Amino acid sequence: MSAATMQIEAVAEALQAEHVRSDVAGKLTDRAVALLRESGGMRLLQARSHGGFEADPREFCAWTRAVARHNPAAGWVAGVVGVHPWEIALLDSQLQDEIYGADPDTWVASPYAPQGRARPVAGGYLLSGHWQYSTGTDHCQWIILGGIVMDPARSGGPPDVRHFILPRGDYRIEPDSWHVMGLEGTGSKSIHIVDAFVPEYRTVGHVALSDGAYRYRRPDVPLYGLPFGCVFSAAIASATFGIARGALDAYRAYVETRVSAAGVVGKSDPFQQEAFAEAEADLAAGISHVDAMLGSWLDALARGATISTGARLEFRRNQVRAVQRVLFAVDKLFARAGSAAIWSTRPLERYWRDLRTAGTHICNVTDTVYPAWAGYQFDPSLRPTTFH
Repeated sequence: MSAATMQIEAVAEALQAEHVRSDVAGKLTDRAVALLRESGGMRLLQARSHGGFEADPREFCAWTRAVARHNPAAGWVAGVVGVHPWEIALLDSQLQDEIYGADPDTWVASPYAPQGRARPVAGGYLLSGHWQYSTGTDHCQWIILGGIVMDPARSGGPPDVRHFILPRGDYRIEPDSWHVMGLEGTGSKSIHIVDAFVPEYRTVGHVALSDGAYRYRRPDVPLYGLPFGCVFSAAIASATFGIARGALDAYRAYVETRVSAAGVVGKSDPFQQEAFAEAEADLAAGISHVDAMLGSWLDALARGATISTGARLEFRRNQVRAVQRVLFAVDKLFARAGSAAIWSTRPLERYWRDLRTAGTHICNVTDTVYPAWAGYQFDPSLRPTTFH
């Protein structure tokens, strides 16, 4: 267990106390943010040259799971915001200095969906657009936004999808733009920009990043040879697994004293025991599967190997399936828990809503992943799409 994870476990009760408070506030409370900062977990994937730890990504995944177990919204922010330093480590050194030079604990938001449109101008681009789902954005000083370059001089070929990195003063957070059934405390609000200038060095090509084209900036660190889409998806999956862990904790505490209207004792009911056992097994299997894949890749990269397109797609196939098993297992457990479990005064109901909300993220759904993996089996000339 890393020092960051041990620190989270040491303040578990304090973090749990901020769960409902963050949901009510519609963003993480200042106390929850402080607990995350004090753990050091946000810097686990950050380059040592800029105040980070360059830790094993499995340590980052474990830290994210621990946070989400005790506070789902904080865990979601931990996974999403905490994975950005991995990408930043591969960006222009001038930009890294700007982000982390004054404070290595600076947080960077996203989203990556290419909802922006950029026009080339001298020295860079003018970016405009509207983006949803900027997780933890109230507590971040920079942002990474996806967009498409609209260049009249460009003819044919795929669109030029890029990541644009901007400081807080160059974009506007829409204050009343996060109304959801779960993960309310993430404060994943909308972002709006009109003709913000973004210098060329503050951009990076999405496909090039996904294909490992920027690894030359950190050639001796296996961590930064991992595929972008798989690192990000592992972070999302880890937050989801952590929420599921919290849901199972809440279920166990609930069923310990549950006696149904028909007099069935919950903890000795074989149907509830079955659902509980399946959920625990599926969660343990999912965590092990993701960790094993990351570990095998780190070993391969240390030997000088590269990660193939087929391997990337296999990772995503396995990761998505692992998440789906956990989602369905907790659904079954929740259904067996009886009508008393739906009360908002009990934590199980809130954890279930948070978990189901987490399950809607693009990194957790099967719609694009399974067809991409299967299509590649029959036609290896096919290119992966977003987060593959």
